[in-house]
Amino acid sequence: MSSQNPPSPAVPPPASSPPTDTPTLATLRRLWPFARPAIRRLSLGALCALGASLAALAIPQVLEAMVNGPLLGDADARHTSLWWAIALVLAIGLAEAAFIYGRRAFILGPSTHIEAHMRSDLFTKLQDLPVAFHDRWPGGQLLSRSMSDLGLLRRWLAFGIVMLVVNTTTILVGAGLLISMGGPLGLVYLAGAVPVTILSFRFSRQFRAISRLSQDQQGDLATTVEESVHGIRVLKAFGRGRHALASFAAQADTVRQTEIRKARTLSLFTFFLTTIPEVVLGVTLFWGIARVVDGDMSVGALVAFFATAAVVTGPVEQVGQLMAMTLTAKTAIDRYFEVLDTPNEVTDPVSPVPIGRDADGVATGRGELAFTGVEFAYSDARERVRDDGVVRPAEILSQIHLQVRAGETMALVGLTGAGKTTLAMLVPRLYDVTAGSITLDGVDVRDHTRHDLRTLVAVAFEDATLFSDSVRENVLLGAPASRRTDADLDRAVQIAQAHFVYDLPDGVDTTIGEEGLSLSGGQRQRLALARAIAARPRVLVLDDPLSALDVSTEELVEEALRRELEGITTLVVAHRPSTVALADRVAVLQDGRITGVGTHSELLATHEHYRYVISSLEESERMAGRATGVVA
Repeated sequence: MSSQNPPSPAVPPPASSPPTDTPTLATLRRLWPFARPAIRRLSLGALCALGASLAALAIPQVLEAMVNGPLLGDADARHTSLWWAIALVLAIGLAEAAFIYGRRAFILGPSTHIEAHMRSDLFTKLQDLPVAFHDRWPGGQLLSRSMSDLGLLRRWLAFGIVMLVVNTTTILVGAGLLISMGGPLGLVYLAGAVPVTILSFRFSRQFRAISRLSQDQQGDLATTVEESVHGIRVLKAFGRGRHALASFAAQADTVRQTEIRKARTLSLFTFFLTTIPEVVLGVTLFWGIARVVDGDMSVGALVAFFATAAVVTGPVEQVGQLMAMTLTAKTAIDRYFEVLDTPNEVTDPVSPVPIGRDADGVATGRGELAFTGVEFAYSDARERVRDDGVVRPAEILSQIHLQVRAGETMALVGLTGAGKTTLAMLVPRLYDVTAGSITLDGVDVRDHTRHDLRTLVAVAFEDATLFSDSVRENVLLGAPASRRTDADLDRAVQIAQAHFVYDLPDGVDTTIGEEGLSLSGGQRQRLALARAIAARPRVLVLDDPLSALDVSTEELVEEALRRELEGITTLVVAHRPSTVALADRVAVLQDGRITGVGTHSELLATHEHYRYVISSLEESERMAGRATGVVA
């Protein structure tokens, strides 16, 4: 196991953060950089939708002329005029259908491009953010933001925002027509908008909070599924499947209850949104008939009034759904930008120092590594007050001074929690030092770009992570472009004693399963080690990469590594005495400080804590039934 893992976050997880109070319009404006390339087609789609809506409003005007003209006028001209009116209604209907088709044709493509662009930017941001960010954020929350939230946003762009604008315009134009045709009847109909407006503001506040809660809970549920899938072997081995199911069912029921609250809030608003206009229409119907009887209004005007009201009623009833969709899209955008707005504490310098490369593009350099006054503390660790009165997070590492000569193999030894892995992870800047500096060939590692630094430094982790790709791609993942040949692959495989890859169904082109779980722990570790070797680094960081190997395989790998490590500066995190056999010198970490540096024999003779650590590790190996013995 790693000697130092990041502590649990001292703050609530991201999912429990309160929803942002940013106004809806301000949130939606943040989409402008993504929508700008597609604004022309989106605008054309909106114009088509508006054209369809106005075409629908034009039909009642034709009906008014038809009723007052051919139906109630001269019988001799009725037949011809009626057919002309029918033809006009048919033409308007066909135009409406053409506009609807144009809306979909113009909008669907750009909305998917915007979704893809935003998803790509989110993935790029996730790749750029430091390891500390991923230590704090659950994978399910990030997955839900990149998939379901952006899917909601695409549907809103393709339908919601367009129909919200079009329906608002339709209601306004329709209201003007109702007033012009019905006079006081139109004013009565508009009076129904007052309670609808009040209810809309109340609904907006309630639904936004519930929508955010629902999306966060779904992200937590996705995290639970992800953890259960990754830990399926543990759950099965301990017979905890039912327990996991019960926990998942309880969490899923919480999401269900939130969705029911969400649906009830929307249905109640939709109920009033539908009932109020219908009641108002009933009132205007009685009054309208009375006005026709009194001669204050023509039959055609009354028919056109209610036909127009019927057209307007549809957009009014859709307002609830569209508002819900807009508020859901707002929370999706807020959640998306929560990640995009996260500051990156591990950044590239403004004026980076370039690294040397040979004719094949392979990074060059001596590989001399120096730690000077290095301190490190996790940003969310418990704070402490220093002697000088300054409040700072509790330090994992304190005043580390260590020189690793070019081409030397240095082992880091200490008890669990001493900070060995943390110190090693500072070299490739997976974390940044809190104070002090780390230099590589005299240049602060922070003065190189992260990409250049990580071509100089390669890491083999104890917990080997592989990707669902071929063996070839996994091993040559970090190899220079000029060193991705079969010969380079074979060399790395031979050194790591990963010969088993040639016996796989398709050899090195065999696709291994997700995270390489189809392989044994030792096989995964050997492929991870081969990946680090294939990168041809100047500095190699090994975080006990042989812990899952049997004794004979470990000896073969160590022998090959001794030959390979000549000329390569190597920092080995040693969790077992046998790993120290690789080292020229050993550095002892005790409570976050270097308390001794020397050869294994020197430290055995002079360093009491080192003797205690080695004896503890030897006892652990004996308890595990492993061979012991440290080569001086």
